[in-house]
Amino acid sequence: MAKKKRSRIVTLSKVAPEKASSDCYEGNRLDDLLSKLERSIESAKILKGDLPEKIWIKHQFAIGVNDVTRVLERMPRGEVQVPSKEDPETKSGLRRAPLVPLQAVLLASDCNPRWLTKHIPSLASSRQVPVIFVKDNKGGSLRLGELVNVKAALAIGVKVRESCINRTIDEVLGGDAVVDDDV
Repeated sequence: MAKKKRSRIVTLSKVAPEKASSDCYEGNRLDDLLSKLERSIESAKILKGDLPEKIWIKHQFAIGVNDVTRVLERMPRGEVQVPSKEDPETKSGLRRAPLVPLQAVLLASDCNPRWLTKHIPSLASSRQVPVIFVKDNKGGSLRLGELVNVKAALAIGVKVRESCINRTIDEVLGGDAVVDDDV
């Protein structure tokens, strides 16, 4: 019985990467996405003020599989709710950092081993956070790392911060959450 169960698990895990590859950004589409994000990051850096760049990047993005997973797990299931101003204290009497929800997750789909990032799409869908898969012939993590000035990043979560980075992600996702003041 154990052999049948094991073979079923293997076949289920083979289906997931095929499904994920159907909505991947690769080639020219990937280049367009990354250039849009780089331009929006550069324009947002101009408005950052006197905050050091490393800290500013941590305010805008959750970088790495562990950080993205941690932020997703702290988000409430279902609809994203704006946290109230009155944050309850924890059992130890210390206050937790305010929750900043993720707008989207950029995920390198060509990472090796795949199990490092396998849990993120299901976790993100339970929190209603869209996942943008990036595939670049074994270099997706390097391309994502360039965005946030690190060598490689398997996952990058874009935090909701009312910046031009968020407007660019809305545009990429095809959302109409972008509001123009001119209209």
